[in-house]
Amino acid sequence: MPTTPPVRTITLGLSEPHPLSASTIRRAQEALSRASTRYQEAGYEIQTVRISTRPLFNDLADWPAAALGHYTRELQKVLDDVQMSFCSLGTVVAADPAFELERLDCLADLVGPSPALNATVQLATPEHGVRAEAALPIARIMQRLAAETEEGFGNFRFAMLACMPPGSPFFPAAYHAGPSSFSIGVQGAGIVTEALRTHDADGKRPQDLRQVTQWIRAALQQQAAPLVELGQQVARESSLAFGGIDVSPAPLGEDSIVAALELCGYGQLGSAGTLAVAAAITAALKSSDLPTCGYCGLMLPVLEDVVLGQRWADGRVDAHRLLLYSSVCGTGLDALPLPGDSSAESIAHLLLDVATLAHRLNKPLSARLFPVPGKQAGEYTTFTSPYLTNTRI
Repeated sequence: MPTTPPVRTITLGLSEPHPLSASTIRRAQEALSRASTRYQEAGYEIQTVRISTRPLFNDLADWPAAALGHYTRELQKVLDDVQMSFCSLGTVVAADPAFELERLDCLADLVGPSPALNATVQLATPEHGVRAEAALPIARIMQRLAAETEEGFGNFRFAMLACMPPGSPFFPAAYHAGPSSFSIGVQGAGIVTEALRTHDADGKRPQDLRQVTQWIRAALQQQAAPLVELGQQVARESSLAFGGIDVSPAPLGEDSIVAALELCGYGQLGSAGTLAVAAAITAALKSSDLPTCGYCGLMLPVLEDVVLGQRWADGRVDAHRLLLYSSVCGTGLDALPLPGDSSAESIAHLLLDVATLAHRLNKPLSARLFPVPGKQAGEYTTFTSPYLTNTRI
């Protein structure tokens, strides 16, 4: 493992309301550039920098769809000018019964053509509960993004949220509230792997799960504390707040959280004991002394973790088994490949399962589902992106 974990994202949450001016975006880019430089000088690999914003549909509640479309197209041009590749439009709180669901119809038009823009819709909140009738229009957005963007990639920039608070650094879930602030998200799967291997965990015998929690907690504290200290310094120098660090052990390709999980000795993902291992790892993530934000739980993105993609292809896990693990750990259903001809109703039912679990357990979950254009159940995906792993649908 490298001496320092890669920083998946430095995310700047903006307090300014929409519509955002070009000068606001430029200042945000400059602040992120300074922060990135400071981390790189300290020896960290910075994978991305991102802008998180307030909920678009709240700030521009009286704007018609055509005006919103013009604004997001102009925003994309400004982001291109300053070479910013990630900007959230915030979340849409469709769980609120006062929100008119017809307003969701334009969301695919806002996100699809603008490759830097991300958005989400909240299907459930602690205040309002689950709004079941909102699931179908959310599913239709996913269908449209699958059909109208290259390889269906628009669905990597859109998700359903349930009980998700502001402040996460990870996209597409990120949205902002309060004073402008920096937050950090790490690619931390390697931290978990190294913590287990340091204590001779090799997957051949079951480990004491209480010790697993202690080992991972100690490793996280050691690896993440310098990230936090530097982040707090950078925030002060920029007259910004520090929003915290999301210590979710995000995987990427061969840097697999599932490979780490299987080192605990309870068999391959999907075996009896997987739920207990997931809970033990999550206990470490939730019990550090670090100023945390976001999920702070296991991320199990099927299309972004090579070992998870293989277990999915082998039939060891499916959507509902991953949702079971989400009851004790992380993000819900992430980067999940579905047949391209999946009906809006079937997608909506899956969204309702995620939202219901989140509301009953009062924990943040999300669903980033990926109907794969032109592919049927049983076929393999053929994505060209080097950041994705191909697997069976």
